[in-house]
Order: sequence, then structure tokens, then C-alpha cells
Amino acid sequence: MTKTYRILPCAADLLLRLLHGLALDDEERALLRACAVRHVEVRGDTWEIVVGTQMIMDDALIDRAAAQVAENYQLSQVLIQQNIVALAPAVAPLWESIVRDAAAGDAVLYHTLMQADYAVDGNVIRLSAPGTFGAELFAQSGAAGRIESAVRTRVGCACRVVCEESALSGALPGADWTPPAVPAVPAKAATPSAAPAHTAKNAKTKRLSPEVIIGRGVSGEARELGVIEDEVKNVVLEGEVFDPQANQLKSGAYILLLKFADATNGISCKKFFSARGKTTQEEIDAEVVRILKAIGKGGAVRIQGKIEYDKFISDYVLFIDSMEKRSVPQREDTSKEKRVELHAHTKMSALDAVVPPKVLVETAARWGWPAVAITDHGVVQAFPEAMNTARALAKKGIDIKIIYGMEGYLVDGEDDARAFHIIFLAKNKTGLYNLYKLVSLSHIRYFRGTKKRGRPRVPRAVLQQHREGIIVGSACEAGELIRGIVAGRPNAELEEMAQFYDFLEIQPIHNNDFLKFDDRFPMQTDEDLRDINRKVDELARKLGKPLIATCDVHFLNPEDAVYRAMIQKANGYRDAERQPPLYLRTTEEMLAEFDYLGAERAYECVVTNPRRIAEETERFLPIPDELYAPMVPGADREIQEMSYARARKLYGENLPKIVSDRLELELKPILRHGFAALYIIAQRLVKKSNDDGYLVGSRGSVGSSFVATMIGVTEVNPLPPHYRCPHCQYNRFIDDGSVGSGFDLPSEDCPVCGTPLIKDGHNIPFAVFLGFDGDKVPDIDLNFSGDYQPVAHKYTEVLFGKMNVFRAGTIAGLQDKNAYGYAMHYYEDQGAAKGRPYIEHMMRGCMGVKATTGQHAGGIMVVPRDMDVHYFTPIQRPANNMESDTLTTHFDYHSISERLVKLDILGHDDPTVIKMLEELTHRDPETIPFDDPATMSIFTSTDALGITPEDLGANMGTYGIPEFRTSFTQKMIDDSNPDCFADLVRISGFSHGTNVWLGNAQDLIKAGTSTLKDAISARDDIMNYLMQNGIDPLLSFKTMENVRKGRGIAPDVVEKLRAGGIPEWYIESCQKIKYLFPRAHATAYVMMGYRIAFCKVHYPLAYYAAYFSIRAAEFDANIISKGKDAVRAAIDTLLAEAREHRGKLDNKKQDTLIVLQLAWEMYLRGFSCEPVDLYASDAEKFILHETSLLPPFTAIPGMGQKAAQAIVEARRDGRFISVEDLATRAHVAAPAIEVLRTHGCLDGMMESNQVELFA
Repeated sequence: MTKTYRILPCAADLLLRLLHGLALDDEERALLRACAVRHVEVRGDTWEIVVGTQMIMDDALIDRAAAQVAENYQLSQVLIQQNIVALAPAVAPLWESIVRDAAAGDAVLYHTLMQADYAVDGNVIRLSAPGTFGAELFAQSGAAGRIESAVRTRVGCACRVVCEESALSGALPGADWTPPAVPAVPAKAATPSAAPAHTAKNAKTKRLSPEVIIGRGVSGEARELGVIEDEVKNVVLEGEVFDPQANQLKSGAYILLLKFADATNGISCKKFFSARGKTTQEEIDAEVVRILKAIGKGGAVRIQGKIEYDKFISDYVLFIDSMEKRSVPQREDTSKEKRVELHAHTKMSALDAVVPPKVLVETAARWGWPAVAITDHGVVQAFPEAMNTARALAKKGIDIKIIYGMEGYLVDGEDDARAFHIIFLAKNKTGLYNLYKLVSLSHIRYFRGTKKRGRPRVPRAVLQQHREGIIVGSACEAGELIRGIVAGRPNAELEEMAQFYDFLEIQPIHNNDFLKFDDRFPMQTDEDLRDINRKVDELARKLGKPLIATCDVHFLNPEDAVYRAMIQKANGYRDAERQPPLYLRTTEEMLAEFDYLGAERAYECVVTNPRRIAEETERFLPIPDELYAPMVPGADREIQEMSYARARKLYGENLPKIVSDRLELELKPILRHGFAALYIIAQRLVKKSNDDGYLVGSRGSVGSSFVATMIGVTEVNPLPPHYRCPHCQYNRFIDDGSVGSGFDLPSEDCPVCGTPLIKDGHNIPFAVFLGFDGDKVPDIDLNFSGDYQPVAHKYTEVLFGKMNVFRAGTIAGLQDKNAYGYAMHYYEDQGAAKGRPYIEHMMRGCMGVKATTGQHAGGIMVVPRDMDVHYFTPIQRPANNMESDTLTTHFDYHSISERLVKLDILGHDDPTVIKMLEELTHRDPETIPFDDPATMSIFTSTDALGITPEDLGANMGTYGIPEFRTSFTQKMIDDSNPDCFADLVRISGFSHGTNVWLGNAQDLIKAGTSTLKDAISARDDIMNYLMQNGIDPLLSFKTMENVRKGRGIAPDVVEKLRAGGIPEWYIESCQKIKYLFPRAHATAYVMMGYRIAFCKVHYPLAYYAAYFSIRAAEFDANIISKGKDAVRAAIDTLLAEAREHRGKLDNKKQDTLIVLQLAWEMYLRGFSCEPVDLYASDAEKFILHETSLLPPFTAIPGMGQKAAQAIVEARRDGRFISVEDLATRAHVAAPAIEVLRTHGCLDGMMESNQVELFA
């Protein structure tokens, strides 16, 4: 029996696709385009196609269409059935669903469409946009196309949608705002911080409280959000707002979005602003800026508005009428003499404590404490932040001492399974050094357990060796003393235990409540817990040890316990909800806690003794306060000699003033601040790589340094564009800003000797690298070939010694995704329905809590030969992986990057591709010109590739070119039409910046306000532009620095720039920027990419071989080796999937699509791809044949690198006589054999070594 299948359409133009090849006139094509395929029924080789249409097609067209489909798909019969649809009655009952589909998750668009009127006229839907705001929103979001698509899907026929602006206004809630009348008082009487009053026309102006953020103030009794279950027309809430953002449409209107949460739930909030009536756009802009500034990152507020249910997002939204700041009382320590906390954990206690070090120190300082200790579990990674916080407070006149310590894990022997908690407090610099040694030893030599649940343990004997300068405390209930008391050990044994410690510790009894609920322990009542502390007190008195009361802080306030509960719940703690009260207590709270010891003794253990311990500890910094660079003997002399020698070789014995001035400008601060050694180190690393045949690309701003260029650290020349003669050293500089890059100068011959002149120079100021005064520690980042990176890392050990180089350590804290999951699952497990804003609010209490450690991708920290690393940081293995031979800094590298030299020796694909191209083409990459017209042409056309844009599916030939291969940069190229090297550098800068292109330079260029050459693309552009327009160099530098960091330009500086003639559009562009890329980095990237583009044009097969070899993991030989049609079909499948997911694919599929598009291009250019050959293919690299490529084994999906190498090695001993022989000799597992079989590599090969004679 033949089965019938029903296929639903996945593409809007499916009918025309089915009819490809059918000759149609314009009328017929329009008629077919207006049809929508509802479904296709398939029965064997018979198709029945059901189409929806509003206009009847004649039988002749139907017959021709059916015949064409039958021919295209080799079918015996095709039937096409028309369903005539009357659009108006069909749309009416489905309009809400159509709008829902069209909005596709955009709540603002959904509400605006639902408010819009529509009318059906034949097959046209006329949509009336509610006012200018709605019209702009519809235009920007492509609402017409969205509605057309939704109608096709829901109704089953095609239509055309036309958006028209309605004459009505005020359709959006809260869109109207009228600024207050200006009071007739002198300007000096105004209150700058007061919010503008939102008043009706002709109303009297009323001065509002400075606390008002939006509206006229909030009045009424607040309700809890958690008890509101329906829409409310007027409600007052108290809580916190966070995540503020203002989205501006092209019309100038704003949508202010906020999230709000109180103690019970959360809700999304909105407020609309647009210029109406007498309100100007400038006033609206200023109002939104003021509101965002007033909100900041968020804070406590009272908020008033109406709650409406949003059917589209299935949740409630609060439309804001008014909002004002709310003061929240903080806990204070009011005792005359304050206590000191000697046992406190921060977020660096992995997945256990939630207090940021900064907040802990600031709270202790606000309470007036003289000191506070940091004692994280097994680590000291909070020290830098605590130090920086204390120093910042000192600048404000607030003094607090940080006691640097740790809660360790004490064991009696190296293999002792039982570890007890123990407190270490560094008394002085010697103690700090010994503490760091203990941290290193515990992590490197004595770490036991899994990476996640393991502990860095300290053997008692090792502690004794390094105890000098360390104050040792008995710790919490997990310490050996209290565990001994709980276990009922004899007094003599307890005294022996207690004698080991410098102080004995007790804690609030409810910290140990779990002892009452665990059958393993004899405690049953609170009095039993008090008896434990009384016993510790007894031992302290008898042995003359200080008794110290601590909180064992894991969260700051009692209500913060929920954050620790969320983390512990997510990590398998079944009793996570039953949190002990491990919060930071005030002096009064602690005295009340220990009153059962008697008032005098309670005061001693809470106040007197902790303060005495604090007084015993000295003040010192946990990390040095200055840079300790490795010594390179003769570095100062060497850098000067190398710089001048190279400069004279290029520019002549009598250096041009511009060259000598630049060398002097740079060398003076380099020598003065001791940076010469850093330059020489980088030079030696680069020279070693170059000598071994691998180019090195510079990163960051090092290309801003002409000295770096002269000694060979970077190939980017930062001088102004210029000519120079390689024969007689004639030179000529163009320093008027008319040329962006020397590569773009017209070619000329030397007027002295006739030799073709070399063109160079990219006009990059030195200040971008080392600061205006040249005192910023150089950050020299280098891109080595990924293949060569391990060699470069090893070479640092040769240069400095193995025990003087360590990988730069990193600390990974909980981020948004994990923290959100923790919070969401916590409330789900409790059966509590919480809105997304509430979950996002609660997750913030978990974010940043340390999860694990790691290492920088290529960062190397160098310790001077005459110093021990423990003067700077402990060391450990990354992620506590005891199988790793790598040692990293214990501190996050950022915290010590200005104390130790950090070398960024990064692995990158581009130098590897360049090396492969050199081997394949036998052309030195340094001889590739940067002004080749054919190469430049592929950035705007496909002519140099010999193919058409229609065939390729792109207007340019930049597939596979670094910096220019993404759809984002290709769209940028389309918009900007680059025609020279400097333009390419600008595009690279645009693509790496934030708020630099989209909504900024792109709009300016499209509007004709700016050209590609004038728009801001890199940080250097600002300094150069301002200086060329007469602005003071220091002010130009400071403006550049503020803009590149997203700080904008201060009002007083704006006035200075305006006075200097800087246009308004330029200033506004600066104000939008959040991050700017350095031009030196962009130039280095583009130079590498240009070389690869040159090879793509002039050495095509070598280019494809190199590119695919680097990306063999994404290359699917099963598809690409089957030919051009198979590649096209695979591309179309992925593009169709992308359309279904709003243009998005997952990363793996996106990478596959990029490779397929490049393979399609290769086929179009007349080249092909062969199947993998068992005896000829390489393990990992593509092999060039005359007009084709032979893929490696790793190009077959599922074939691993080891298996591929094993096959290549095994075949050296001769051909394989069978599949069994292959598997045995190459030690290849069954899955790899099946991969080879599927690809066809085993065709014709016997399965077994046994020959059956009589089979």
C-alpha cells in the first residue's frame, strides 16, 4: 500500500522555486508570487499541491505549472489545486495571531501593532501607524514584511502590506511629556539636582524633591508585588530597580526599560518619551540622560504606575508614572569601642561565600572598625581587591587595616585523609611570604580530591617549617579542637591540641546548629552548643591563650543567606535551605551572643582580644607597589643602538628631523621608566620566531611605537605616510593628514637614483601606547602561529629560567547564565512562581562568586631572576588539575600586571596560514605588495576572482579573508565602499569597537554627514583629528582616552572643542562610543589579512589548501568532495534553517556554512575537491594537485587527529590487505573504520585477512 505524506512549506516563495525553468511573463509571475503553498501531498511519484490565492489562475497556466514541476522532479503526475481566499473575512479572526507572529518577541512592536487600525483593500492590507512614533517603529522593524509573512502562514495566501502614518497622536501610553515652565528666579537659585517637573500645559510649576527621578513624586501606601495577581490601574511599590536602558528610535522617541524587584517578586517596567507639542527633541534627550544618570546602575526606589498584562510575553508589565529614590536604613555598629572580625570569607571562597571583598572592607570601615581579616578557604585571592579598597578609603581619610589571612586545611601527614580547618593570619611581611609558600605547596604538592571538591591541604610538619610570622588560630567547629571536644576526647589530649594554636576561636552557637540535627553528634540543645564554647574558654584560660569570638562570615547581612543557599543547592547540598547565620555581626550583636560567658569575659573575647591580635599585625601590602622588570644586561644601550642603526639603514645617516624627533620622543621615557628590557625581550621572542620561519603579528597598541618598529617587534610603521628609497635612502613625508596610510600613496620612482620607492607609514601617535608622558607599563601583545606558540612559550624559559616564568592565572566567577540557573532552579524546587526580573535580581547576589581558576590563553608572567615569585604571588596548577605540568599565578594576572612583566604570547591562525602559503607558493610573504589593484578589488567586487556576484551570492570576494569574512564586516563594506588600504584599517576598527559603527558611523556615512575617511574608527583618529584642527595635544590625548573607555566628553571639554571648531556631529559621535580599537592593532590585522587576500587572488589553489587545512574540523569531505551541486544543496539547507531561526545558526553550523561558501567559490573558479584517498591523503593538510585539492583524513567528519596520524604512519609499511589489517596495524577503533567506509576509502577492500577458498 502506497503511503501518503503531507509536506508543509518552509519558504515563502516555494511555488516559484518548484517552477524554476518555467518561462513566465510579468503578469503570470506576479500571479504566482501572490500564491502561497499550503501543503504538498506526496503519494509515490504523484504530488498534489494545494495553493491559496485571491485571484483565479486560468487552466492553461495551471497545466504548464504542473508539467514543469513534474519535469523538474521526475514525477508521473502533478495536480495543482487552487483555494480561493477572501482576505478580509479570513484576516479578521486571526489578526491577533498574525500580529503575535509578526512581532516575534518584540513586546513594544506587538502592542503598537495591536493599537494600529488596518483595512483590507483587495490583496492589500493598509496599516495605520499610531503617530510618528508608530510609523518610525514600523519602518525600523520591517513591520510590513513581517505582517505579509504572517498572513501567508496563517491565512494561506499572499498579500501586500502598506504602512501609513495616522493623523492621531498620543496612542502610546506615557508618550506625552511637557517640560515645566521655567521659574522666574535667578539661575543661581536653581537646584541643579532637582528633576524637571512633568506638568500639564498652563499648570503652575512646582519645585520637586531632588529624590524624584520620573514624574511628580510618589504618593500612597506601597504594596508587595508578590500579592498582586491581576492588572492594577494605580499601584505603589517599594524595592530596587536595575538594568536601565533607553532605546532610541530614528524618530528620536525613547523607550525606557527597567527591571524592578521587591522582596516578593519582580516585574518589567517601561516608560515612553517623545517630542510632542512644544517639547523639543533636545529637551527629551536631556531628560532621558538625566533619568539614566539618576538611576545609575540601579538602587532603592518607590515607583508608581499601572500594571497591565502583556498577552504577547505572557507576563505583567508596569508602565511608570512616577519614580523616586528611597533611602534604606543600613545596619550600623554603634558601640563606643568596636570589635574586629578575624574570620571572614569573601567571594573567593569557591562556591561557598558571597561577600565581595570590597563590600566587606567598606562595611567594616563604615562601622568604624580598626581592622578586618580576610580568611578565605585555602586561597588568598581576595587580597588585591581588599588592598585596593583600603587604599581608596585612605584617600578619603578613612583608615582601616587589612589583616591578610586564610582558612587552611590542616593534616597530620601527607596522606592523612582527615583535614581540619585552621586559621592563618600574616603578622608581618615574613608571615605573608610564608603564607604564600603554604598556599603554593598546598595547591601544587598536597592537593587531594577532585578538581571541584578537592582541598589544598597543609601538613602540620610543613606548617611548622613556614610558621614564622604567622598567627595560627583553631578555627570553627571543623577545626581539630572543637571536633575533639564534640568527640569527647580526654582533657589531656584537648590541651595538647589547644597548645598548638596562638589563639582559640569560638563562634555564635547557631553557626553550629547542624550538630543538633545530625545523629553522628551528641548535641541536642542550644545549651549543648554553649557548652562547647565554654570548654574552649576553659582551655584558653588554663593555657593562657587568647579567646577570640568570630562570626565565620560567609554573607554580609542575615537576608543574604539565600544567595549562599542558591549556590549550595545547585552544587548538591540537600540541606542548603537551612543556612546557619554566618553574617557579619556588630559589636552589640556579638556581646549579646556571648553573654552566657559573663559580661567581662564576653567583652574580652569579642572586643579586647581581637583588637589585640589586630594590633600585633603590621601594616603591609600583599603585593609590591611598583614594577619589577626582569634584568636584561645592557638593554638601554642595546635598544638605542638597534633603533638608530635600523633607522639609518632605512632613512639615511642624516636622519630626517621627523624620524630623529620620534626616536627621541620615545626613547627618553622608555629609558627613564626602565622599559628597555621589555622591548628587548619582545624583540628576542619575535626574532626567534622569524628565524624559525614564522611571521609574528602585533596586537594592541605596540605598533604605535616607532622604536618597536625599528627593533623588529612590529611591522607597523607609526610615522606619517612617506616614501623612502631602499637604495639611496631618499625620503619624503606627507604629514598634512591628507593620506591615511603610506600604502595608498601613488607609486613613484626615486628622483635621485630612479629606484622604485617604498611606501610606508600609518600616522599613529606614540601616546596611544605608553600614555602622554610615556609612563604607562608597556603591554606588548604578539600573535605567534598557533603551531609555534608552544615553542615561543618554551623559549621564555631559556631567556629567564624555568622557575621565573609562570602562566598568567585567571579566576572564573559565576556569570549571568549560571547564576540565573542557580536562582531559577532554587525557586522552582520550592514551588515558588517568580518572574524573570525577580530571578535576575536574585542572581546578582551569586554573580562573581569564584567557581574555578584557569590561565590566560598566552600570557606569561616573568619574575626577575634575583627574586622569588612568592614576593608577588603564590602559584598553583590551573583549575587545580594535578595532571597538568603548567604552573600559574595564584592571583588573577590583572592584579599583578603592573608589578610583574606580562608577555602575551598568543596563538593565532593567520601566521600559520601565512607560513603554509609561503611553503606552497615559495613566495616570501614580506614581498607581497599592499597596493595590488587586483587584491584591493575583491573588497568591492568579484571580478578578480573571475566569477559573478550572482553566482557567488555576494557582492565581494572576501569569503575566508581575516577581518572581512563575517556577514557583519561584509555589510560594513557594502555600506562604505572602501577603495584603499586605510579604508580597510578603518573597517577593522569599526568592527572591533562598541557603538562605533551601528547607530553611529554607519548613519553618518549614509546621511552624507561624514565620509568613511572622516568617521571615527579607532582611538588614534580622535587624537589625530583634534590636533590637526588646532586642539591642544594634551587635551586631545585626554579626550581620546575618555572616549575609548566609553566615558564620553565632559561638558566643559565639549565647549572647548566647539570653540576650536570641532563639528557637532563629531562630538556627538564621540559621546556614543563605548570602546575604541587601537589603529596599530587594526593595521597589523589588516596587513596579515591583505597578504592572505593577495594569495587568494594570485595563488588560488594554494590559498584554498591553506585555509581548509587550518579549518579541517569544519570541512566536510563527505559533502564537498561530491561536487559543486552537493555543496550548493548543503548551503541552501543551512540558509533555509537560518531563515527559520531569524537568521541565526549555532556556532558549529555557522562555521560549516563559512567553509561551504568558500568551497562553492572554489568550484566556481574552476577548481575541485577529490575524495580522501587512503594511500595519498595527508593526516591534517590539504594536498595540491593541478586543478584540485586532496583533503586530509581529518576533513572527514568523525575522524580524529590521532587516528589520522596513525593511518598515515601504518601505511608506510605497505598497502593494507584488508579492513582487519588496517584496524590492526593502525590501531584504529571501529568508529573510525566506519567513518572511512562511509566516505568510500575502503571500497574494494576485503573485510578479513582470511581468504575463503570455497565461499
